[in-house]
Amino acid sequence: MTNLRIVFLGTPDFAVASLRKLIEHGCQIVGVITAPDRMGGRGRKQVIESPVKKYAQQEGLHILQPKNLKAPSFVEELRSLKADLQIVVAFRMLPVIVWDMPRLGTYNLHGSLLPAYRGAAPINWAVMNGEEQTGVTTFKLKHEIDTGSMAFQRSVPIHKIDNVGDVHDRMMVVGAELIVETVQAIANETIQLREQEESQVSKAPKIYSADCEIDMTIDIQRIYHHIRGLSPYPGAWMQLFGSKTKIFKCTYSYQHHGHPIGQVISDGRSYLGVYTKNGVFFVEELQTEGRRRMSIDVYLNGAKLESNKSADLLIAERPW
Repeated sequence: MTNLRIVFLGTPDFAVASLRKLIEHGCQIVGVITAPDRMGGRGRKQVIESPVKKYAQQEGLHILQPKNLKAPSFVEELRSLKADLQIVVAFRMLPVIVWDMPRLGTYNLHGSLLPAYRGAAPINWAVMNGEEQTGVTTFKLKHEIDTGSMAFQRSVPIHKIDNVGDVHDRMMVVGAELIVETVQAIANETIQLREQEESQVSKAPKIYSADCEIDMTIDIQRIYHHIRGLSPYPGAWMQLFGSKTKIFKCTYSYQHHGHPIGQVISDGRSYLGVYTKNGVFFVEELQTEGRRRMSIDVYLNGAKLESNKSADLLIAERPW
């Protein structure tokens, strides 16, 4: 497709799709920068390599894994690759000395329709906020995060039953296509950049464990969006019978009820509901601490709730 010398920066599976697409279109990838290996598994004795590294190894690409992006040895090695262009997909923040190095600049793929959802977790927040549409944007990097001039955008629908994993996978494919389109335009010198409209900015900050707790006092539909916007990762959670429990899938119903907020209702066999301010959500998939993810019927089969005398549990046949 082009003779441009390209350095690709990325780490997770989301980035692999874009790297693969560039290679399939004949791009010259002179280097791949990805996260350092880490130790994991039982006893933290297993070397964990990033998905991008594994794919780059299969393709015989030159791989760099710097711990410090400002280290003189890394900067010199990067400069020696003589890249015309750098492409960033799901990588950490870059120092100026790195993103400003190529003669054609560095372009990033962001998982939103900028300037909406600037930040580290745009897909999660779009689903959590009940959006019906999101998208991907390619833009040219500058110092302030996610503020550069935009090249291309493409919309991606969010269906009512999607969780963030569903949207992620859809965006991964569309984003890879957009990366190719962007590189083609740069190579053909037809790229046209436009500035972001600051009045339209919204934020998508990094998500911490405290942000994932389910607030039973908010509208039941917002709880539903919260759960699917954090599924499968990092996982919305609540305290269930004294155990921190992640909820991955649920349905919900608006209900006028006189039950305490947070009270659990179950028949002990096939369903488990949790009362909220103005409704009830029914857990379909969950994971308690130290156990695997499971369906609600499997969980209830082992929980033996009938013998639980807790005041926050109501044993009853499903009343609706």
